Amino acid sequence: MRAGRRTKSFAIRGMVVASVALGTVPFLTPTAFGGPGGGFTAIDGGDRAAQWNSALNGPQPYNGVAPDLAVPITMSDGAVLKADIIHPARDGRRPDGRRPVILQMQGYGKLPMLIGQALLSSADDLGIKKPLEDWIASINLPGVGIDGLFDLTRQADSGAIEAALQDWALAEAGYTLVQIDLRGTGSSEGSWQVFGDREKQDAAEVIDWITRQDWSDGNVGTMGISFTAISALEATDRMPPGLKAVFAYEGSADIFGDIAGPGGAVGVGFLVPWLLGVNALKMIPDITALAVGKFDLAQQSRWLRDRIADPLTLVEMVVNGYTALTPDQLTPQTRGLMNPNSPFRQGLKADVGNIRVPTFMVGAWFDIFGTSPTDTFNSIPLPTEQKKLIMGDGYHLGSGVAGFGDPGMPPRLDVLQRAWFDHWLRGIDNGIEDYAPIVVKQQGGGWTDAAEFPRTEATYRRVYLNDVPSGTASGSVYDGGLSQQPLQSQPRDLTVAPGLLSICGRDVARISAGVTALVDACGKDSRVWEHDGLSFTSAPVSEATTVSGPIAAHLNVVHDATDGYWVATLNDVAPDGTSNQIATGQLVSSLRQIDDAASKTSANGDYTDPRYFLDLDRRQPTVPGEPVTLDIALTPIDAVLQPGHRLRVNVYASNFPKGLPPLMFLADSGLKPEHLRLDPAAPSWVNIALTAAIPD
Repeated sequence: MRAGRRTKSFAIRGMVVASVALGTVPFLTPTAFGGPGGGFTAIDGGDRAAQWNSALNGPQPYNGVAPDLAVPITMSDGAVLKADIIHPARDGRRPDGRRPVILQMQGYGKLPMLIGQALLSSADDLGIKKPLEDWIASINLPGVGIDGLFDLTRQADSGAIEAALQDWALAEAGYTLVQIDLRGTGSSEGSWQVFGDREKQDAAEVIDWITRQDWSDGNVGTMGISFTAISALEATDRMPPGLKAVFAYEGSADIFGDIAGPGGAVGVGFLVPWLLGVNALKMIPDITALAVGKFDLAQQSRWLRDRIADPLTLVEMVVNGYTALTPDQLTPQTRGLMNPNSPFRQGLKADVGNIRVPTFMVGAWFDIFGTSPTDTFNSIPLPTEQKKLIMGDGYHLGSGVAGFGDPGMPPRLDVLQRAWFDHWLRGIDNGIEDYAPIVVKQQGGGWTDAAEFPRTEATYRRVYLNDVPSGTASGSVYDGGLSQQPLQSQPRDLTVAPGLLSICGRDVARISAGVTALVDACGKDSRVWEHDGLSFTSAPVSEATTVSGPIAAHLNVVHDATDGYWVATLNDVAPDGTSNQIATGQLVSSLRQIDDAASKTSANGDYTDPRYFLDLDRRQPTVPGEPVTLDIALTPIDAVLQPGHRLRVNVYASNFPKGLPPLMFLADSGLKPEHLRLDPAAPSWVNIALTAAIPD
């Protein structure tokens, strides 16, 4: 139990128990540059970490909380949003005075969050939270084929739960906590905006309201995980004066590029259940207001009318996208998703240029939002003292932060979060601004730091696909080679057809938030999925070789129809044959037109990060039998190939349910087999940043 803490009042627990009894729902939940003389600390925080840990684990100025629940906040258009406010308390009473505020804008309903916070706090009061977390983190049964499950449980003592839940320990430290239901979700009025312009305006108005309260000192920080982390980043859009810091755990600044439509294919494996889940949770009435005697019949009637008017936000759009065979059958809403200039599409991407407050992001290479964090970090117009990024090797169910807080590892996430807010909201000189700007778990290596991404020591170069058998991928549709120099001697077409073995692959582990990765054969080895694909494998490297940055696959392809769908992955192949996917990309052929103004290239002019218009009006149907060039953007990665390991590129014609193109694209493709043309006059390659050449 944290020093200086006392048991919360019976009244607070009684309120939570009453809320549960009235109706509860399940809540979703190499070379270091830091160190002495380097300007930044090492990944463990160095000498500064002792102060950060002491701030969290030492005596606190308050020993309880005083909740003010179901507080109505009226927006400029008259819509009422509901908030739960958790004030610091001493011996059961809230002292006078103004304090900094930490805001979380919730889309799943603040009642489940309130219950989770109460349970976490009660476990801490009883002295069982830390022993329980330590025990769960210690569970390990190697060799039973479910190491992915233990990769998740090993994160129990990393501070991730506390950093995600808006732990009431922050209140005992002297912060006022505000949890608010987004417009159209939870107990708030209106229609769910799905990251739209009005939602961003609401965030600014809520922050302005907070700064005018007699319990606020005018300094506000936003925080959250997943949905709430996206909202935390969104809150920067109007640049409200009161917003002073952001801590975003597993968030996204580009929902469309991450899951809604990367390469023109929708991430139905996550998007559909997510939409259904949020729409279901938003139908739960304001049980908290009823429990604390604040139930307003008139306001609840307005809430009910709003829910009846919009019961299934965006579900109609998804249905239309998978039933319309021609553009004229699309609804205006669906067309908006396929128009990069529509307000709906623009709302799915945060204006990173408006992030002008210190921002700490935590993500993961294989998170559903793992495509965008490195680019977001690079695009935030702040010095590295005011922006930080941690990238783990996990999925959305745990970002791969096991061991945080152990010697030589990064501090616990709740320790970093507390230090971040202490510095930027309270002005405490704790040195958190000197923490390493980028801390990553290198695939094939360990935890390390970097001054920038991609690493400057890695150089972009072409690695060519050829039809020379590697002898390492006998289970694939074709076993080809990968070389630093073009080795293809004559044209040859290799055929690949759509299949369903992607269900046991890392891409589905990614889109399922890590659920399928609990089974090692699907999360850590691509050899099952490779039975549906073309494989091109290099000779083994003789020295440790770093891969760093975004990757682009340049493919010369031929279709038997007027459209197609291609998927490319980059894999690290171990000497025992295990094929570990480290990057992935996909593209609908007719949506191949590239926005050069938004894209990035290497010194030789090859794309490193091609960006597509993904515009229905810019479709370019393919001509059956005629070759066409596709540049496929693969997700960024920081990895190291150990000596004896090989690089592999896999090419597929499907990726369900990670990516499923809308019906009109599938109909035009006819789901026909597709052909990769290996032509010495028009070679196919991947453009990849490496610290050493791949041996031929």
